[in-house]
Amino acid sequence: MSLCDYKELRGVWITTVYGIDWPKTTNDPKAQQKEFIEILDTLQDLNFNTVFVQIRPESDAFYNSYINPWSKYITGEQGKKPSYDPLKFMIRETHKRGMDFHAWLNPYRVTNKGTDLDKLYKLHPAKLNPEWLIEYDDALFYDPENPEVIRYIATTVFEIVKNYYVDGIHFDDYFYPYNYPLPKGEDKEGEIANNRREAVNDMIRLVYKAIKSTRECMQFGVSPFGVWKNKSTDPSGSDTNNLESYYDIYVDSVKWIDEKIIDYIAPQIYWTIGNKSSSYEASIKWWSDRVKNSGVDLYIGQNISNVEIAKEIDKQIEINRKYCEVEGSIFFSMKDIEENTGNVIESFKKLYSCEADIPYDGCTYGDNK
Repeated sequence: MSLCDYKELRGVWITTVYGIDWPKTTNDPKAQQKEFIEILDTLQDLNFNTVFVQIRPESDAFYNSYINPWSKYITGEQGKKPSYDPLKFMIRETHKRGMDFHAWLNPYRVTNKGTDLDKLYKLHPAKLNPEWLIEYDDALFYDPENPEVIRYIATTVFEIVKNYYVDGIHFDDYFYPYNYPLPKGEDKEGEIANNRREAVNDMIRLVYKAIKSTRECMQFGVSPFGVWKNKSTDPSGSDTNNLESYYDIYVDSVKWIDEKIIDYIAPQIYWTIGNKSSSYEASIKWWSDRVKNSGVDLYIGQNISNVEIAKEIDKQIEINRKYCEVEGSIFFSMKDIEENTGNVIESFKKLYSCEADIPYDGCTYGDNK
């Protein structure tokens, strides 16, 4: 098969928190729209076909919502309405170029830094429901075990799916805070740890149901940390020596695959080929084996903000293509393409010399909605 006949997801994460990738300007609709169009034009020239845009970075919104306040990263002030609908604009411009748009949400994060509720917008869900919150490492998060939090997240997703023609809903690796402690005397396989994992599972199940009952054709996927468990902990784990998402952030991504409550999984394999504690290819093989015959698609999250990874991204993609279960990549993040970190543009021009169809059958929207 020639690459010109290839089906392959070629995606990039576009980070909005702190304006890392977009928008670089606040409270300036024309400048923001120009920036986003330039991003899309750059990606289209490189034959990318999918963007994953962070539209809810801190329990806020880059879209018109009755639930979450407008993001301060748009207007400079949380809750302040912009003169245009950023999500509607981004979807239209993305579809105009024949690309897919996935709405990227952080389900539990309320703040990146700070725990002062008075700094939040007066109608912020966290301010209205302080009993939903947990504090850790000078930041605020929604408590995943709170049933009202689970319903709130699913309702947030439902509102987006119902009102906007996105092609997918996407969560990244922020679940429980990394290394969030257990009470003294509790074991990582004990009742509290298991309850935490099951609460996250319940949220994933309800979000999947909310999406599929509204738009069955829409994709739902998650990008967890690249290690579920190490083989030294569990014989069915990967041949790695790394943080384990099952224990460190209470994420049982294997269960999501087994239960088919996601359409795709995009593990973040954020290390070099020669990494001694986490072999890149061994990790790819492990995830390929996990999704085989499951009906869940596999994409690989790759970190081109690491210059050593960026320099070998061509070799990493060649490894991905050896495994038929791997159906593409998502790269973190857009600014590294713009800055050509490790000469990634040259690698992409070589690897993506021809256009590729998106592997999944998604929704069909007319008039560039």
